[in-house]
Amino acid sequence: MVTLENLEQWLLAPAETEKLEFKEAKQQYGKTDLLRYCVALANEGGGHLVLGVTNKPPRSVVGTQAFPSATSLNDIKALIVEKLRFRVDVTELNHANGRVLVFEIPTRTVGQALTFDGAYLMR
Repeated sequence: MVTLENLEQWLLAPAETEKLEFKEAKQQYGKTDLLRYCVALANEGGGHLVLGVTNKPPRSVVGTQAFPSATSLNDIKALIVEKLRFRVDVTELNHANGRVLVFEIPTRTVGQALTFDGAYLMR
């Protein structure tokens, strides 16, 4: 499970990596974009997509209103399973500067690259 301490460490990272992606997503985040990042990160061995944090260093928490309720979070997790055929865990963190969502994306099955709309996506 992701904690506020994990988030604080990630904020200090000098750059995003194949396994860590930040998106500001103050108001919302598109479902198609989320599905594409899930595929790309899974193809890179799994990782974390963090919503509610500025993209460029120095990073700061700005908060997000994306998927604002427990129902909408459950709906997006169900959509990921339906469309991509794998499960993603989502942790909601209540940081002092705002709400942060962390999508924990598993690695793909060994020897089987994932696609989205016919494209083999990678970070």
